[in-house]
Amino acid sequence: MGRSAPEARPRRVPVLPGALVAVAATIGVAVTWQFFVLSTTGRALDVGALEGAAFGRNTLWRAAEQVLDVVSVPLLAAVLLATTLLAVVRRRVVLAVQVAVIMGGANLTTQVLKHWLLDRPDVGIGDQLLATLPSGHTTAAASVATAFVLVVPRRIRPAVAVVGTVYTVVTGVSTLVAGWHRPSDVVAAVLVVLAWSGVASVVGALMDPAGRASGDPAGDRPRRTAVAVALLVTGALVSGLGAGLALARSAAALPDLAPGRELVTAYAGGSLGIAAVTCACFAALLLLRRTTEAAARRP
Repeated sequence: MGRSAPEARPRRVPVLPGALVAVAATIGVAVTWQFFVLSTTGRALDVGALEGAAFGRNTLWRAAEQVLDVVSVPLLAAVLLATTLLAVVRRRVVLAVQVAVIMGGANLTTQVLKHWLLDRPDVGIGDQLLATLPSGHTTAAASVATAFVLVVPRRIRPAVAVVGTVYTVVTGVSTLVAGWHRPSDVVAAVLVVLAWSGVASVVGALMDPAGRASGDPAGDRPRRTAVAVALLVTGALVSGLGAGLALARSAAALPDLAPGRELVTAYAGGSLGIAAVTCACFAALLLLRRTTEAAARRP
């Protein structure tokens, strides 16, 4: 009698992608703080961008104020409740846990980093703000957008990710217009949310190693995800190039950026840098979700 074929071992949701994303984003926060807070050049560029945001503030503030007024503790509570209920209705309890991990972990981490861990020593640069890295408003906006990316049906996830990217960028730049935050504060906030997204991916893999709650593959639209990722990566590259050119020009004008064009250039560089990092982070989030779900469904 022939031997029966061995039973195929079930696939497990990979833990490594989420762990790598969490580590990379954490390193990003540390590098952002190291350069833009502790170094003279980085601090001067950051402060210059904030001062440059004052030009046109009277006009832009009306729009920025409406955006920032939306971000609040009640909003976070409402979104957490809504996304959790949506996950439960879809019978995705693991998703509900992941949303709680991201929103709770990211917003708590931002407050701990800002008030207790990341100091702002004097490096000889005049600075009108105290320690504000990471930005609480941007963390809230990015975590809200990320929560919706996780819980919505897979077929509309790419569109939600693109909309969430725009919402996060607008909120982040609005904090500059308001004079509340520097570009580095906003960048660090987005990276904090990405780090906790990686942690949530690991938590999901540990809670549901076989990927039983990965959803119905019938709703999958790989092409939509590919298009959204391509769009976000393109946005990151174009914005990153613009940010690099603007900040290089500003750096060449240091130690003192003249009022007017030089400060506005620094502001443009900071805003483009925010857009670049946010686009890259949401592209990474989409790829992370896609990678873990595809691995779970692979025979």
